[in-house]
Amino acid sequence: PRRAADAWLQRDGPLTRELLRAPGAFGLGQVPARLAPEATARLICGYCSTGCALTAHLQGGEAVNLSPDPDYPVNLGMACPKGWEALAPLDAPDRATRPLVRNAAGVLEPVPWPVALRTFVERFRAVEARHGPEAMAFLSTGQIPTEEMVALGTLAKFGMGMIHGDGNTRQCMATAAVAYKEAFGFDAPPYTYADFEASDVLVFVGSNPCIAHPILWERVCRNPHSPEIVVVDPRKTETAMAATAHYAIQPKSDLAFFYGVAQVLVERGWIDRDYVEHHTAGYAAFAEFLGDYAPERVASQCGVGASEIERLAETIHAGERVSFWWTMGVNQSHEAVRVAQALINTALMTGNMGRPGTGANSITGQCNAMGSRLFSNTTNLLGGHDFANPAHREKVAGVLGIDAALIPDTASDSYDQILAGVREGRIKGLWIVATNSAHSWIHQNELRRTLAQLDCLVVQDLYATTETAQLADVFLPAAGWGEKEGTFINSERRIGRVRKVKRAPGQALADFHIFSLVAKAWGCDLFPTWKAPEDVFTVLKELTRGQPCDITGIRDYRALEEAGGIQWPLREGETLASHERRLFEDGAYAHPDGRARFCFEAPRPPEEAPDADYPLVLLTGRGTSSQWHTETRTGKSAVLRKLAPAGPVFEVHPDDARAAGLRGGDFARLVSRRGEMRARAVVTPNVAAGQVFVPMHDAATNQLTYPAFDPYSRQPSYKYAAIRLEPASDPSSKP
Repeated sequence: PRRAADAWLQRDGPLTRELLRAPGAFGLGQVPARLAPEATARLICGYCSTGCALTAHLQGGEAVNLSPDPDYPVNLGMACPKGWEALAPLDAPDRATRPLVRNAAGVLEPVPWPVALRTFVERFRAVEARHGPEAMAFLSTGQIPTEEMVALGTLAKFGMGMIHGDGNTRQCMATAAVAYKEAFGFDAPPYTYADFEASDVLVFVGSNPCIAHPILWERVCRNPHSPEIVVVDPRKTETAMAATAHYAIQPKSDLAFFYGVAQVLVERGWIDRDYVEHHTAGYAAFAEFLGDYAPERVASQCGVGASEIERLAETIHAGERVSFWWTMGVNQSHEAVRVAQALINTALMTGNMGRPGTGANSITGQCNAMGSRLFSNTTNLLGGHDFANPAHREKVAGVLGIDAALIPDTASDSYDQILAGVREGRIKGLWIVATNSAHSWIHQNELRRTLAQLDCLVVQDLYATTETAQLADVFLPAAGWGEKEGTFINSERRIGRVRKVKRAPGQALADFHIFSLVAKAWGCDLFPTWKAPEDVFTVLKELTRGQPCDITGIRDYRALEEAGGIQWPLREGETLASHERRLFEDGAYAHPDGRARFCFEAPRPPEEAPDADYPLVLLTGRGTSSQWHTETRTGKSAVLRKLAPAGPVFEVHPDDARAAGLRGGDFARLVSRRGEMRARAVVTPNVAAGQVFVPMHDAATNQLTYPAFDPYSRQPSYKYAAIRLEPASDPSSKP
């Protein structure tokens, strides 16, 4: 390895040194990177999709603490606990500071960057030689800046020849993307956050913003119209407790429920016929389809009375400005796309689109999930284009200055299909970037067995201690949020700047610079002019020209900061007249005929039903506003740990607790056909009898989940599985 490294440095050393000294890179610690000279710097938070702006307070050019930005139009001076503590994970003692390669004894050991890069390239070249480029794939993330997504997607697909690559946004936002594309003609969340304050009826479906998006809930609380707040959710969530109406439907009955609501609207003539006639297509077929979904027919299936279904229809009809909001309770379902479209249909048929306080509005999950949806180059060609469209391939090739023949003519397999390819022996090399699959993916035990079948697994992340990094053959240490430059796109399509306000530790590098090094080591330097992320931003602007997400009117990073972030679209020559802009105000959609589509399909039952051996339904979701997903970062903060439950917990109805011989605080084994976990019982009527709620954050949760997938979005259904409860001893007790 030393001789190989010396040879590599002798041949490529000048470029390596140039990259490691570039703004944003902290390689090998030789040269202090340029940092913002101001006393403060604004940057967008790197956790959820709300896209709050935080003010970094600098000493000696580095951030020492954070406070919410009072002038940013998203959070208006507010921040959740994660935002206040966003710097803490960067200083964690287990930050990865050197590349690692698994040695002959099976141990990950530190190596110089050239050795890690050479090992990566040699192992993947060997896979390519034996099995072809189709045997290489990558799994990316919604956590890195857009410019890094573009760099990775360009390198992997056009340089290294990979056909398949997907992101962890498949776990949270694929449903919304597909639903919007089919209904609107483009993946286009129509709303702006001001709609939270302008609605007189807000309908939250499978969404708990009090916990999952607390700053958005604060925006709801600012609404001056004394709005009706409706929650449709099996569990009495924190949001449901604050609502004016809670419809506690049976898990995964929401499609039938909203068809019942739509049937009432049609039957009573509560339709905006002018809007339907001029701006939609397919309404007549949808209205006929609804004939089988009268409230009396679907009420028992949904676990509510027919009068409740009618009451919700009446509430929607009475509202002048009705908005529909959904998150993971809808998106993570075996029939998720059709549920999302049931909400879109309801908004269209009542004319609740394009006006303040209206819309069918998906709240995104990760900080840059919207960026991933448009620019990760996975199932969409860069800029929301179509791999199968020759004109789109020619356009993208022209912008990038590459041969169009390098661009695949088919979209990638989805996340679950890539993993199936590994199990089937079709995919042998996998590159995982900024995501912890061995914790977060559904049916975790199968996932870990799958990764063990690879010839080579490369993991690129902040910590070598994650469950996924511990399985790697090669580990590349990356800089995190606050240690690099770029942009994020939030739920309301607002592009905001991410800034570098701290030095990455040791030899950790910004993902952008890692991709540059990998490109050079592979011999495919596709982006020689991309010296910094803003160079990529200039290119991605041109990639959007003529698209619904066109941002050719954004001058540069400085313009983003001056405007307080900019929502797409902003076309060249247009003037930004407002901080808050919604789509479809003119009723024109992205389909060739300019009309939105009614999309529908008969409901299907979940794939796994409770039975005598596993009599309870498992529900999962966000458990606390102070922890994030797999706790890879938030778990490093002592403050955030204190604000969350100590150890795994589950919520169970008193009747089910009594049947299992459990009291509040007792430990139990939660067992499914795929695995088990141990957690402490919280006995509460907020969960209906027959159901158990488990927060998503603990690694063992996904030992229980059932691997069902929506057939259109390929998004996993984390929210429904059959389990049983068994008493267990306190794991901390002495024998």
